[in-house]
Amino acid sequence: MAKYLVLLGDGMADEPLEVLNGRTPLAAAHTPNMDGLAQRGVCGWVRTVPPGMPPGSDVANLSVMGFNPATYYTGRAPLEAASMGIEMRPQDVAYRCNLVTVRNGTMVDYSAGHISSQEARELIKAIHSALGDDIFAFFPGVSYRHLLVWRGGKDSPQTTPPHDISGRLVEEYLPNGDGAEDLRVLMKKSREILSHHPVNERRVREGKNPATMIWLWGQGKKPKLPSFEETYGVKGAVISAVDLMKGIAVLLDMEPISVPGATGYLDTDYEGKAQAALDFLRKRGDLVYLHIEAPDEAGHQGEVDAKIKAIEDIDARVLPIILEGARGYSEPFNILLLCDHPTPIAIKTHTSNPVPFVIWRSHQEWAGERGYSEAYLAHLRPYTLQQGHRLMALFLEHLCQACG
Repeated sequence: MAKYLVLLGDGMADEPLEVLNGRTPLAAAHTPNMDGLAQRGVCGWVRTVPPGMPPGSDVANLSVMGFNPATYYTGRAPLEAASMGIEMRPQDVAYRCNLVTVRNGTMVDYSAGHISSQEARELIKAIHSALGDDIFAFFPGVSYRHLLVWRGGKDSPQTTPPHDISGRLVEEYLPNGDGAEDLRVLMKKSREILSHHPVNERRVREGKNPATMIWLWGQGKKPKLPSFEETYGVKGAVISAVDLMKGIAVLLDMEPISVPGATGYLDTDYEGKAQAALDFLRKRGDLVYLHIEAPDEAGHQGEVDAKIKAIEDIDARVLPIILEGARGYSEPFNILLLCDHPTPIAIKTHTSNPVPFVIWRSHQEWAGERGYSEAYLAHLRPYTLQQGHRLMALFLEHLCQACG
């Protein structure tokens, strides 16, 4: 049976930058392997975020995985709750709970200096001990990413992702609307709890950003997603360092694969992820969704050099392993290369603009494009696939009624 691999560089697309002489990070990066796929494959653009929906990785990745977010999306946090094994009743609401650094009322760092999971676990434990009860429960996740579950709570408040307001005063972005006051109280009290915690005192001594408060956003109730295998006829797995992607895998009845050393940042184990993908395809299944977070994190930080390095690491440390593995298969081996959404350096957050993609098939060769970048593929933008959730069916070379 044919094998399929989706290689997704989160937030990899960008806009031209003056500091790069009008190029994007993707165009400035040295990516001979990505370019090679584009030269021998089929290229195009896809709109992964439906009009009117928030341009988050949750919405965009649901699209890329072949499920219409307009039909299935209920919020980011319940997807992460599924990954963490948190039981949610139909009336419960999950909120993403970031550990952030706010100074003088300004969002200085949405990730509290990319705090380690071990340090964060101690802080969330302290938060739950002081603020948790039968109504509010806090759960530790990875690095700065954690969860609050509000039993019988409200999903009506308007909330804002902290990575959207870097460098801005936070007061006007606090939760508002019905139920918001409960969230504001928790966020305010968290400042008192974290202000003198030993973890933060140690981080300050080490010159690192402390976690000064929690930030609640991305709420939703538990969604109902169909089985990926029943929808598309292939057994799939997801490899990612972030709970969001693992949660989507759980809800789609795909296998979530954890790789030791996968961090969701620049120091992630690229080679380990690539090898885990090949191992799954050899032994247990037909499709791997290989998600790499590093370009997105660099985009949120506004770090041009780091974003270029993340892109080059995908090209130099992931693709050679995958392509070498593909040569060992007698069956057709197919690769879909793309990102979920742009994360432009200039604004440090996501946009809903279309993204470039490449479909490469080992058993076919097309006269493709010069390379893989926004500039190389600019002439194809008028032909953008507007319904992004249909790309998966095209990649798998069939259409199905369940694609929505």
